Amino acid sequence: MTIRTVLRRPLEPHPHPNPRVRPRHLALVVALSLTAAGCSAVQPSSGSGSPASSAATGQDSFGDPASADQVKDGGTLVMALSAEPDQLDPALSRSLYSRYVFHAMCQKLYDVDQNAKVVPQLATALPTTSADGKTVTIPVRDDIQFADGTPFNAEAVKATIDRELTIEGSGRKSELGPIADVTAKDSKTVVVTLSKPFAPLTAALTDRAGMIVSPKAAKALGDKFATAPVCIGPFKFAKRVPQNSIELVKDPKFYDADKVHFDKVTYRIITDASIRAANLRSGDVQVADSLSAQDVPALQKEKNLQVLQSQSLGYQGVTFNIANSAGIGNPLKQLDTPEAKDPRIRQAFELAIDRAGLVKVVFNDFNTVACSPISPKSEFSTEAAQKCTPHDPAKAKQLLKEAGVTTPVKIPMITSNNPDSLRLAQALQSMVKEGGFDLQIKPVEYASLLDQQDRGDFSLLQLGWSGRIDPDANITNFVGTGGSQNVAGFSDKAVDALLDKARESNDLAERKDLYGQVVDKLHQSDPLIYLYRQRNLTGVSTSVKGVQVFPDGVVRLGFAGMAK
Repeated sequence: MTIRTVLRRPLEPHPHPNPRVRPRHLALVVALSLTAAGCSAVQPSSGSGSPASSAATGQDSFGDPASADQVKDGGTLVMALSAEPDQLDPALSRSLYSRYVFHAMCQKLYDVDQNAKVVPQLATALPTTSADGKTVTIPVRDDIQFADGTPFNAEAVKATIDRELTIEGSGRKSELGPIADVTAKDSKTVVVTLSKPFAPLTAALTDRAGMIVSPKAAKALGDKFATAPVCIGPFKFAKRVPQNSIELVKDPKFYDADKVHFDKVTYRIITDASIRAANLRSGDVQVADSLSAQDVPALQKEKNLQVLQSQSLGYQGVTFNIANSAGIGNPLKQLDTPEAKDPRIRQAFELAIDRAGLVKVVFNDFNTVACSPISPKSEFSTEAAQKCTPHDPAKAKQLLKEAGVTTPVKIPMITSNNPDSLRLAQALQSMVKEGGFDLQIKPVEYASLLDQQDRGDFSLLQLGWSGRIDPDANITNFVGTGGSQNVAGFSDKAVDALLDKARESNDLAERKDLYGQVVDKLHQSDPLIYLYRQRNLTGVSTSVKGVQVFPDGVVRLGFAGMAK
């Protein structure tokens, strides 16, 4: 989770669909949630229990930066991660959990602030764009160096972007858009030439596409860069123990090293939300991501802990494999399954899902209904973009009858094997049964799930996206033909045309209208069914100052320190 993305407050959320919950599956879901033990891609964080409702109505809490008189130098910060990151290569990574680690060691050309506004980081100012929209000029620093001592300058930026556009398996190529050429005009100036205008470029550079890697290390390691990544950041890579931990150490070459207080940061993989909470309480970890809503009320009462929270920019959903039979990036070939061949079956599956009931019963209204990849609070949101398919299992059965399939329609669904993901899967299983489906849950370890989706080794996948500030990054990569994360193998010329037009426009009203049309067409084909948006919930010990989490969900701890 890899939200990825959207702005906040000015707009009121679009009303949810009919909140009625059918008593039969309501009781079953309640029982499941009581007996179960919580874009990069991101798995769900969930919980139940009435206290969560009060937490859900709480104000956003992003955390505060640490002042010099609040913290002391030295020590190790331990953060519990809810899943193991995938490859620590910005060009190849697809996971939200990798973004957590990257943020401490791989700075970007641009970052986002707590208002989800773009701010310079390794760049010295926002880009300037030519009148025709095809030339983007980015001013960058040339007075700093990578962790291996290699100078940072415009040539290094060019080398990184060229690498992202050409390396096999790149997850960034489609994010960067129609780049025709990248040149270093001088040491401080990068000029990007586009074959056609591309409005989302700056937003793309606030995430992994904008993380600049050492040209020396990239050349030496090639596709093995993830084994010893070298960037610019408060910390540098030290070691990784697969399925256990990742260690970073303070980088003395970092240009702001005097503001870095910890000697080391250790990311410990703890997939069970209740165990993460227990480790937070005991002090074995000082930060824990993706808290379960069922743990939040109690944690908020602990005087030695605080819970940072904000509305997510992304979504949780389910993706059908339509034509990804040979693996992502390879030619599409339709799968020979009923749900892949007939959109009526996918539409029936969506009709069988009671989103409002799911949010109410499984998440106790802590999360919110999502019917599209565009947040209701985004400046790109419209009534059309928030249109939601109503819960109608009778109509679902009618569509299955028209499709000529025998019910119940069996569909295996892979999902992460943590307790929260399984709880969600069980709730979906009980809901869609009423609409004529036999959902067969196939739990797998999270990193394996990412590999399996890329290979196209699934019929249905439950996974989410952490969200990004421009809706293009929440849509095109996933449903645009050839998108780097289009694991559905979905291809629709009409959708592609709308997305291309939205990418080329800098007119907000026009882009809003185009994305509303895209959402309408996606509901007709349903390659990806959006379910809900979750809140970012991060636990932090009061023994640490300076940890922050903005709406992009990424935990910022590079300048944190132990409290004096």
